[in-house]
Amino acid sequence: MIQPLRNKIETETIEPKTKSRRRSVCLKQRNVKTVYRRAFSETQLLDLVGDNFQDGEVYNCITAGDVDGLSYLKVILRQQDLDYVLISTWVMANDDILQIEEWINSGKIKKCDIYVGEIFSKTYKAEYKELKRIISPEIGRVAIFKNHSKIFAGYGDKFHFGVQTSANINTNPRCENGSITINEDIFHFYKDYFDGINTFDTDYRSSQNKLDF
Repeated sequence: MIQPLRNKIETETIEPKTKSRRRSVCLKQRNVKTVYRRAFSETQLLDLVGDNFQDGEVYNCITAGDVDGLSYLKVILRQQDLDYVLISTWVMANDDILQIEEWINSGKIKKCDIYVGEIFSKTYKAEYKELKRIISPEIGRVAIFKNHSKIFAGYGDKFHFGVQTSANINTNPRCENGSITINEDIFHFYKDYFDGINTFDTDYRSSQNKLDF
C-alpha cells in the first residue's frame, strides 16, 4: 500500500456485505501523518491497527459493532506478551474471565491487577468468585471500589501502553470510543493511581499484593 505524503490524508474504506452502516469501525492514527480506515468487526479492527506500534503513537477509535473493551487488549497481545497489565472495568462476563485465565496460563500475561465496580461482587457473584480464583496473590490483585473507568495499562518487551475506552469488558454492540497510547508515561499515570485504591472486600484485602515497578 502506498503511504500518504506528509500532511496528506489516506482513506481506505472496507464496506460490510450488507448495506447497514451500524456495524462499522473508524480508526484514526495521529503521528507525522493522518490515516482514516473503516471496518465493521473486531477482526478487522485487529487487522487495521497494524502490528508495529512505536513510542509516541496514538490511535483513536470509534466503533459500532462487536468491539468491546477486551478487543483492545487483544490488539496489544498480538504484538507482545505482557509482563504486567492492569485492567479496569465496571463489569465483565464469565467468558471474558476465562479468556484472561487462558492468557495467564499460556504465559501471555504474567502479572495482572483487575479493578471492578462496586456492584460487581453482589450482582455478579459467580463471576467475582471466578475472578478471585484466577487472580491469585502471586498473579496480582482484584479490587472493588466506586469504579466506572475502562482502562488497560501495561508493558512487555516492546513497549508500554495505556488504553482508554468507553466499552466495558463484555459483549456490547453499541457505539463506543477508544484510544491507544504507546509510551511509558501513560502506564505510570494509571498504575500510580490504581495502586492507591483499597478494595471494599475487607476479607480479600489482606491477601492482596500491589506490584511495584
